[in-house]
Amino acid sequence: MNDTTQPDVSPLPPSGLPEGRLEGRVAFQDAVRAALASAEAQGWSQLVLSDPDFLDWPLGERGVVEALDAWARRGRTLRLLAADFARLREAHPRFLRWRTTWGHLVEAHVCPHAPDHELPTAIWTPTWTLECLDPVHFTAVATTAADRRVALNERLMGWWRRGTPGFPVTTMGL
Repeated sequence: MNDTTQPDVSPLPPSGLPEGRLEGRVAFQDAVRAALASAEAQGWSQLVLSDPDFLDWPLGERGVVEALDAWARRGRTLRLLAADFARLREAHPRFLRWRTTWGHLVEAHVCPHAPDHELPTAIWTPTWTLECLDPVHFTAVATTAADRRVALNERLMGWWRRGTPGFPVTTMGL
């Protein structure tokens, strides 16, 4: 991209999902919002959300939680993958309430020993992916390309297998 051109992002197609290169935190967050808003209409049976801590995701926004509610009503599966869920707990209390309500649909794994910037910041769905290639500058790629979906899924499942169950619905004290 040079100084006179816009980022290589197509206008939102009929699916409501961005395609192409995204630049910046706001563009990444808008893509997350679009994905979760489209999840129910797209009929995705499974979502995988991955990030070291989910701090920069808009998961606590009312519209995002409402979109997750609509998607979850049809018996779906959400997989969460993080290095640590502590910051998500602090930053997104509305999402925590959603997670409590829909806990039977949510699987979460923690990878506390993942080196910085190695755990993907990404959304995987059966037909579309969003992957942040540079988490410092929030340069990302959104695509429906099958090869990218397969490659991202393989990396995410590799981390999933190395992780351990985490982020329980409730924490029990003695």
